[in-house]
Amino acid sequence: MAEVCFTYVLGSVTGDAGRTYVGWTNDLEKRLAAHNAGTGAKSTRGRQWIILHIEEFKNRSDAMSREWHLKRDRKFRKQLLMEFMAKDG
Repeated sequence: MAEVCFTYVLGSVTGDAGRTYVGWTNDLEKRLAAHNAGTGAKSTRGRQWIILHIEEFKNRSDAMSREWHLKRDRKFRKQLLMEFMAKDG
């Protein structure tokens, strides 16, 4: 049986600058905790992250494919970040 996987977009804001990060996992809570603890991806260290967007997939291959597409969709990621900043700020 295939394990459920997720593709996610994280957001982090420091001052006026925001960043996004795209990844995939089969355990969202554990992965977010790793990013926020500085043990996730090197590019996420030193920041506090929140989940901006989640998509669920039936297998790892589909989640990884979607991750690849989301990493290249800067317009979508910027829109997610701007919506978060407007709501939060």
